[in-house]
Amino acid sequence: MENQMEARQQGNGMAVSALVLGLVGLVLGLVPFLGWFMLPAWILAIVFGAVGLKKGQSKGMSWTGIVLGIITFIYKFGFWILVAIGASTST
Repeated sequence: MENQMEARQQGNGMAVSALVLGLVGLVLGLVPFLGWFMLPAWILAIVFGAVGLKKGQSKGMSWTGIVLGIITFIYKFGFWILVAIGASTST
């Protein structure tokens, strides 16, 4: 009986947090200038997703949070890298 109670009390908090932060980070990351304020959300989505996987929480939500955090991170930094390369070659 005790094991069942412990299993019920353990939720998917980290996995849900990773998913929500990943989604919010992606959506607000597309907004110019505002997106950079979401940098902590991208990083936390990746971290919370990894912790959720380690704790055995929902794999789907954890992986989705990790992937969304990484995609947004690459998108934002990749965009500025491409802008810098384009500016240096268009002389």
